[in-house]
Amino acid sequence: MRGAGTACRALRSALFVLFQAVTLAPYAVLCLLWAPLPLHWRYRLTVGWPRLVIWGARHIVGIRHRVIGADNLPDAPVILLSKHQSTWETLFFPAFMPRELCYVFKRELLYVPFFGWGIGLLGMIHIDRSRGNDAFEQVVRQGQRKLAEGRWIIIFPEGTRTRAGSRGKYKTGGARLAVRTGAAVVPIAVNSGECWPRRKFLLRAGLITVSIGPPIASTGRSAEELNDAVEGWIESEMCRLSPHLYRDEACSGATKDPIA
Repeated sequence: MRGAGTACRALRSALFVLFQAVTLAPYAVLCLLWAPLPLHWRYRLTVGWPRLVIWGARHIVGIRHRVIGADNLPDAPVILLSKHQSTWETLFFPAFMPRELCYVFKRELLYVPFFGWGIGLLGMIHIDRSRGNDAFEQVVRQGQRKLAEGRWIIIFPEGTRTRAGSRGKYKTGGARLAVRTGAAVVPIAVNSGECWPRRKFLLRAGLITVSIGPPIASTGRSAEELNDAVEGWIESEMCRLSPHLYRDEACSGATKDPIA
């Protein structure tokens, strides 16, 4: 029975990869065709592909999702700082957040066929890492403009995807940007790695929970203090979302039932 289950997962995962490949190229061509449209329309049309992939994950693989704490999202420009376990949330956030999002990414991604073309048309924040210390100042200048436009900036403080049940080093870039711009931050916990693990072909049917915390003001805090507050909330929430994956001592301060 276990072998049959693994074979079924492999088949579903392969079909899902094929689904993404078949839909990505034509969507990228469409992105180029609607490039002359205003940014608002380009964004709404382009995020149709991430929305389609989330739909495919649900109906092909069986990856469902729920969002708790959506009422914590303010009607104001903020910086979202999220746990990062999977490709899933990279696609989910721009497709389902109520405001347009701006990711911070390296400029080289703009030259990736199809994917890079799409994000290049969305007016996000890209940095030239060859400029050394000035790279962060690029983020601040672009970030101030994006926030003034009413857009939200999203950053993964751990920098890269982490294995489910683990914690990466929380970098201070997002907190530093919040302090420099005066924007509040919204911490987000997500246990997507249990269904869509990093660097794994086999996906698993299940329920992903996205938990959105209350905004944390940046005024009157140092970047380190703000970063610590974000890390504390996210990791405590991860203990509640996935208690079976964390050691008891890592979750000693978390309450048992996060959802009730």
